[in-house]
Amino acid sequence: MACHCTGCQRMSASAFSLSLAIPTPGFEIIAGEPVLGGLHGDSHHYCCPHCKSWMFTRTEGMDEFVNIRPTMLDRHEWFVPFIETWTDEKLPWATTPAPHSFGKLPDFAAFPALIQAFAKEGARPAKA
Repeated sequence: MACHCTGCQRMSASAFSLSLAIPTPGFEIIAGEPVLGGLHGDSHHYCCPHCKSWMFTRTEGMDEFVNIRPTMLDRHEWFVPFIETWTDEKLPWATTPAPHSFGKLPDFAAFPALIQAFAKEGARPAKA
């Protein structure tokens, strides 16, 4: 997803941030100790203690998923936003190819259908 909220604009120093929602059981920190950084509130943004890069976010009440920054992956050229959020706050010139757009966050009840749609038609890794 691409998030256009003003907080993500500030944290990414860009027009939006990119997130890849990973089911929590599939996420594991295998080295190092990330530190809290960025804006503080219901979302906890974890950063590399060495370079301070924003690596992932855990949001209170959304324990099912961890949002990682796809650009932290070794190969991320395949990533294309499938949804965009907080478009009510987006910069007027910012555009993404996301086929699903929400003024704020999608209602939690909408996520199963969005996940199913992504599984059917979403981005696929580039062939090596």
